[in-house]
Amino acid sequence: MGKLIYAANISLDGYLEDETGSFDWSAPSEEVHAFWNEHERHIGTSLYGRRMYETMRVWEDDDWLAGEPDVIREYAQVWRDADKIVYSTTLDEVSTARTTIERQLDPEAVRRLKEASPSDLSIGGATTGAEAFRHGLVDECVLVMHPVVVGGGKPALPRGLRLDLELLDLRRFGTGAVYVRHAVRDRA
Repeated sequence: MGKLIYAANISLDGYLEDETGSFDWSAPSEEVHAFWNEHERHIGTSLYGRRMYETMRVWEDDDWLAGEPDVIREYAQVWRDADKIVYSTTLDEVSTARTTIERQLDPEAVRRLKEASPSDLSIGGATTGAEAFRHGLVDECVLVMHPVVVGGGKPALPRGLRLDLELLDLRRFGTGAVYVRHAVRDRA
C-alpha cells in the first residue's frame, strides 16, 4: 500500500506563492534539487490540480534541458517516469505522457489507488492538497522551508483544519532551507 505524501517548497511564513503568484524565491539549489530528485524517485503517481500540472509539465520538454546541470536533467526523467493524474474541470486535454484527467478528486478513488499502489503517491498544489487533507487522505507532509518571509499569498497548508503531526525527519541545506517530514497522526 502506498502513502499519499503532500510535498511542497514553502516560505518560512507558510506560503507556496507570494501575493503576486510568484515562487521564484523557492528556486532550488543543486543540493535541494538533488533532494527532490531522490524524494520523487520513490513516487509512482503524482496527483495535481490544474495550475500545478501546468507548472510541472515543463519537465516533459527536452528543448530547454540541453545546457542544464545533470541534477536538473535527472529530475526531468524522474518526473516523466511517474504516472500523473490532473484534477480539473476546465482542462480538456493533457500534453504529457502517462497523464490522465479527472474532473474532481474522489476520496474513495484515491483510497483505492493508495491501496493498490506498490509505491508512494504525491499530491501537489494548494487547492488539491487542501482537499486531500480535508478528506483525511494525506499520510505524510514533506516540506522544504526556504529562508524567506513573503508576507502573504497562497497558503501551503489548509486553513481551518487541525492536524496533529509526528516529526519523522529533518535536514538543513547549505542555503538555509530546511526540510521537514511529518506523519499525519490525528485529523482533529
